Amino acid sequence: MLDCTPKQLLPKSAHRGDNMAKKIENISDLPGVGEGAAKKLNDAGYKTMESIAVASAAELKEIAGLGEGTADKAIKAARDSLEMGFETADVLAEKRKLIGKLTTGSKELDTLIGGGIETQSITEVYGKMASGKSQWCFQTAVTVQLPLDKGGLEGGCLYIDSENSFRPERVEQVAKKFGLDVGEVLKHIHVARAYNAEHQMILAEKAAEMVKEHNIKLVIVDSLTAQFRAEFVGRGTLAERQQKLNKHMRTLQKLAEMNNVALLVTNQVISRPDILFGDPTEPVGGNVVGHASKTRLYLRKSKEDKRIAKLVDSPSLPDGEAIYRITENGIEDLDE
Repeated sequence: MLDCTPKQLLPKSAHRGDNMAKKIENISDLPGVGEGAAKKLNDAGYKTMESIAVASAAELKEIAGLGEGTADKAIKAARDSLEMGFETADVLAEKRKLIGKLTTGSKELDTLIGGGIETQSITEVYGKMASGKSQWCFQTAVTVQLPLDKGGLEGGCLYIDSENSFRPERVEQVAKKFGLDVGEVLKHIHVARAYNAEHQMILAEKAAEMVKEHNIKLVIVDSLTAQFRAEFVGRGTLAERQQKLNKHMRTLQKLAEMNNVALLVTNQVISRPDILFGDPTEPVGGNVVGHASKTRLYLRKSKEDKRIAKLVDSPSLPDGEAIYRITENGIEDLDE
């Protein structure tokens, strides 16, 4: 018996030759992306289907010279190949179990932030000068190398230093406190000095390659906004500054989520004279930084070597405070 069903009514898979359609496995297989465009994307750090799937059409246009329609098709094809879409909450709950927790070296601080600094998201610490922001960086650059059963992530650290504040001597002191080999600890901390905002953004974009090559589990930016504040002065440049800062935060966010690494940024503060009652201190960057940072902590100096960390924002934890000390050994609890 002949099948008289019109060909156009058949599903795609039933059309002759459709089973010969090219399967999308590599970036060069995406519609409209040839070898030349694929090389440009690869050189810019877009090496996986996931990186294309979470990109914007504007990014692909700028980097590979794709037309807007072609960029949209390429992104859609990448997302379809990865089956990106809605998921039930129980599936997401299982995925959340893959998130790691990095100890700060203080039980009080770890309790405040739900067990430690989370991977797959940005943790921001901000405060005035001498509040101990960089100490968080030195401390976690060491603790990330600890075994899992001791609160570490058994990996290295990528350190973007925008204020020339990295001091290997402090790292050595903290490493000795944890009984680690100082030389080995220093070898697993990769430091890059950011000389301006554009350079800082480029370092963040190139970080994905370093993460895979060197088993990086923690990325630090100290400080996030220093270069942006120095370059974009006055209200006339505010819009451009926020636009660049937004792009930078998005790059860091993708880096954390796609590589399951912890991302710690320090931030400077400003004083608002229009606030007459309460603390007029607020972090630089406004809502752009606030929305991208999943966990935000406000650090304050107290008496002697004591510091206070206030949890200002978290998607799952209540506000609270923890008191700790900063000694020659790094961050410690009061009873140590």
